[in-house]
Formats: sequence, structure tokens, C-alpha cells
Amino acid sequence: MTPMKKTQMLIGQFGASFANAFAVTPLCCPSRSSILTGLYPHNHLVRNNSLEGNCSSPAWQKYQEPLTFPVYLQKQGYQTFYAGKYLNQYGIPKAGGVQHVPMGWTYWLGLVGNSKYYNYTLSINGHEEKHGDHYEEDYLTDLLTNRSLEFLQKLSRPPFLMVLAPPAARSPWTVAPLYKSAYGTLKAPRDGSFNVHGKDKHWLIKQAKTPMSNSSIEFLDNVYKARWQTLLSVDDMVEKVLDQLKSLNLLDSTYVFYTSDHGYHTGQFSLPIDKRQLYEFDIRVPLLVRGPGIKGNQTYLEPILNIDLGPTFLDIAGINASQTSMDGASFLPLLVNQTQRAGWRSDFLVQYTGEGYATKDPDCPILGPGVSQCFPDCVCEDAYNNTYACVRTMSAVNMQYCEFADKENFVEVYNLTADPHQLFNVAKSVDPSVLEQMNQRLIKLQACSGISCRS
Repeated sequence: MTPMKKTQMLIGQFGASFANAFAVTPLCCPSRSSILTGLYPHNHLVRNNSLEGNCSSPAWQKYQEPLTFPVYLQKQGYQTFYAGKYLNQYGIPKAGGVQHVPMGWTYWLGLVGNSKYYNYTLSINGHEEKHGDHYEEDYLTDLLTNRSLEFLQKLSRPPFLMVLAPPAARSPWTVAPLYKSAYGTLKAPRDGSFNVHGKDKHWLIKQAKTPMSNSSIEFLDNVYKARWQTLLSVDDMVEKVLDQLKSLNLLDSTYVFYTSDHGYHTGQFSLPIDKRQLYEFDIRVPLLVRGPGIKGNQTYLEPILNIDLGPTFLDIAGINASQTSMDGASFLPLLVNQTQRAGWRSDFLVQYTGEGYATKDPDCPILGPGVSQCFPDCVCEDAYNNTYACVRTMSAVNMQYCEFADKENFVEVYNLTADPHQLFNVAKSVDPSVLEQMNQRLIKLQACSGISCRS
């Protein structure tokens, strides 16, 4: 959030910031599916970013898209607008091509495939629109900004729902010419677990080379800087959209949410760059909200999940989300009257299904098949058995209890009150009764659906 200075001022200072916002899974397509449906991954069944992993698959389109939050809002009379990255496999032929327009969207500008800044294809209400590499016409963040301003200008009447999903700050980290010299000497922070060996962690974390090679550190520093630089264009987007709302006399009656679908690491536990891990740096996300009835400059400590966004949007529209199948809960009452603070959740579920290649990774043949996302110095970021489920508690003692679906049934446990950087796995030293309690809670959460996920 550091480079997002306009966003912090225009949304955070005029509204609320959530210090404990989380994604329930740290990967793009499953997390975005959770945002859209309000469901934990075990209920929407999107496992990873591949079509085989149910990402924008025909099955997803048939069974889950009809239950996404825009469908409810459109039925309530909202004009709905989506622009940007949707789901990683969206628009490919096996996912229905650009002709497929997801249910619930009146105006649809969907990016085909994964993140790009130039040379991309959009689906404009089901029609293909190709773009090249000219900054003024094609830089995706700016194009999304301009199309959103056009939508607002042409808006005949409220209510409306507008979702802007720029790929920044994702790979390939293509910076707008305006910002190529920004943050010239910036490097990734060297604190916490940076370049620390994860000695008592799952084997995938332990295989990372510590200390990291100079080439890996130089690479991740460049990525860290480029991510900040790409976000400056997103910061401009926020400013321009809010200025447009203000000029149309809509700002005071509009709720504005700013968030992301997962975290990211650059050197933590000697993992060069990626997400997919159970640790705080991969599951925490920013969340800022402003709108009617929200006092300015407020900070909330309650844990808010990305599955809570859909129910909150429905609540704003006057729809009772508890009558839907969504697993999340509306946090609108927290924002506007604070009546629910005492009864808000104190724990939640984090899930992830690992991905691996059936054959050996050419960058890392020594590890054999089953790994993926490997770097040339043989540090792999994912594997088939990097499959886990965690209970994260937030109370007097903040804890995380995780079980892996591997032949060891490996367990990681962290006391985040005493060890906020998760350096020490205390699974073998913590009171066995605590492990038993958390195991039982994990079993219940993994089987939850709807109201049983909120209780």
C-alpha cells in the first residue's frame, strides 16, 4: 500500500481501513472465485489457475456463475460494469471464448487469459477487441480507467455496480513510461523472515536455498520495485474514478472498496517471488472502504475475509445475504453502526491445493516430478503436496494451525502473538489439547457450508 498514497487518502482517510483482511486462499483464480461467490474453495471447487482446476471452466460457468454477487445486484435493478482481469482461463476456446459473457454483467470488458499490460485481447460484451503496444491507446491500466469514466459519464441512473480489476502489480510488471524512473533505489525489505531458512517447515519451504544467490536477490529486488511502479497507475485510476464520481454528484452516495485477491512474497523464507503459501505475507490483503454512514479515518481489527465482500455488496443493495448459499458475512453493520463488533468471527479457514508437473521440471530435475514454479537455482514455489488447510484464530492469542495432505500428514503451528513472522513451528511443543481443539475446528470448517461457516 505504500505507493498508493492517493488511494490511502481518498478512501482510507475518508473511510475505514481493515488491519486484518485476508484471502481464504493465496492464488488468483480460486481467490477471485471466492470473491465472486462468497464461498470457501471447498464449496466453489476451483482448485488452481488451470482449466482442469475448474478455473472459468464450463462447470464453473454452469453451476457457480449464476450465484455470483453481480447476478443478485442486476436482478435488484443495478447497472453492472466489469473491466479487467476476471479468471485466468477466461476467454480461451475451451472456456467458451470471448463470446462467453459471465452472468450478471450489463457491460463487460473482460481480459482474455492471464495478466498483460500490452498486446492483449478483451471481450467487449462478447466481441473480440485486440490491442497492441502503444502506451496512449493500449496500456491496460489506463484503458480500464478511461472505459470506467465513460461508463460513469453515460450512466443514465443509479444504482450501479462497477468492478475495476487491473492486473497490476502482477507479472510481467510492465511499467507505464511515466513511472519508469520512480523508486530508483528501492529494494525489498530485509526484515522479518527475509532470506531466513524455514528449517522446521514443510519440505517445499525447506528446499529453498539459504542464503539466496545474488542473482535471485537482484531479481526479486527488481520485481519489488516494478510492482510499486505499476501500482502508481492504479493509484491514478482511483483518483480519476473518485473525481468523476464527485463531478457527477455520486461520490457521497457511493460505496468504494479497494482490495486485492492475495498477498505476495519477495525473499521471505528464501523463496524468491510468488504466493501460494500459508504464511501471513501471502494471505493478508489490503482493504479500504468509504461510503454513506462510514466515519472517516477508522481502523478495524476484526478479521475480514474476501468471502465477506459479496455478502456486503448484497447487504448494501438491500438483499439478505444470509438467504443465499454464501459462506461469508456482511461487514456493513460493522462499518455503519458497529453493532456486530462483539459477535464477529474469531477464526477462519485458509485452504490451498498445490500444483505440480507430471514430468520433471527442466529447471529442477533433481527434485523429480510433482513440483512447479521453479527458478533456475532450483527453488520451487509449488508442488502437488503443497496442499493444506489451516485454522487462523484471532483472539487473546493469535494462532495458525495447518495440516498438509501429504504422506507425512505434516503439521505447522504458529503463535503469532509471540512470533509474528512465523519463524518457529511449535507443533511439537504446544499443549496437545490445543492441537486437538484446533484439529477438530479445522475438520468442522472444512465441512462447513453457508451459515455453519459463519457461526
